[in-house]
Amino acid sequence: MDFNQFINSAACADLSRCADDECLSGSVDLSRAAAIEINRDTYLEAETRGMTLGELLECDEYDPSPTGSPLDAFERQLALAGVRLGGKSPTTVEQFYQQAPTLLPEFMLREIRKGQAMRPELGRLVANTTTIASNTYTPFYINTDDKTRFSLRPIGDGAEVPQLLVNEQTHAVNVADYGLALKTSYKALRYRTTSQFRVLMWYIGFRLQTDKMGMVVDCLINGDGNDNAATVINTAASGSLTYDDLITLWAAFTPFEMNTVVCHVNLLKTILTLDEFKDPLAGFRFQNSGDMFSPLGASLVRCDDVPTDRVVGLDSRFAVEEVITQPLMIEYDKVIDQRFEEAVISESVTYARVLREAALVLDSNF
Repeated sequence: MDFNQFINSAACADLSRCADDECLSGSVDLSRAAAIEINRDTYLEAETRGMTLGELLECDEYDPSPTGSPLDAFERQLALAGVRLGGKSPTTVEQFYQQAPTLLPEFMLREIRKGQAMRPELGRLVANTTTIASNTYTPFYINTDDKTRFSLRPIGDGAEVPQLLVNEQTHAVNVADYGLALKTSYKALRYRTTSQFRVLMWYIGFRLQTDKMGMVVDCLINGDGNDNAATVINTAASGSLTYDDLITLWAAFTPFEMNTVVCHVNLLKTILTLDEFKDPLAGFRFQNSGDMFSPLGASLVRCDDVPTDRVVGLDSRFAVEEVITQPLMIEYDKVIDQRFEEAVISESVTYARVLREAALVLDSNF
């Protein structure tokens, strides 16, 4: 999805309406916010403590938000600086720099995260998210080959207790660094309003999340390097996908549940037009809200990184986990100095398989 398609999408429109409707309700105490000086050292302290600036400001020694406050600690800093993000006369980027240059990196980070939230499908693919303090991660290896060894059964005197064998995988998974340089200039942005600028940040977050979905799909299909690629099941006839083939995929999940189906838009259209799924109520929901029906009880997720001839079925509760070394961050010092063309948005993340049997691949062209 390119930028023009993105700004016309329903998700962007919904978030834009929320931004335009932002207003203060009730009184806001800015006294503690006014006593805080935010500079590079504040960002450095937040980074050292593994926090964002907004999280740091919520600490007791800074400006924690009281229950029911209409603004959080960072939003109170924006209000104190007179930065308006919406309405009839939003602040321009140049005015933002004049009024509160040290707040811009955190503002950008928060808006990028809002853009990431516009791709909630990623959360439907991941069983767990873990943050570690290392560039490598060794996943669990759970031996499920002999199901009788850990099946629930009566234990007589002297009988062997069922065992679930859990070890570490043979190969560690590298947590790679991913970065995106913001290639623009202060000149190109200075007269843009913050309401325009935040849409650009939303798109960056949206794209980052879309790319991570591709990483999840690659891990599901090919494994994480520990000989745990997904088992491939062929359709009944090469070059076609039928309702019976989806039933075959669904039936292969035992004892797991196929609660999510991921595929390229080409196969997605094939599934949507199968006679067995032409339910008038499902069609009404799709036409009214864009929500796709759930074939065989599984949520449909579009990801164009999936090969055009394959359908990935998974039990999202057990299939793959997300491992983070460095959460999303921005080179705040360069943003403060207005050197956008050098500023890098980065994150260190990878994906690892949990249980190999919790994901299967249906191949329609073999």
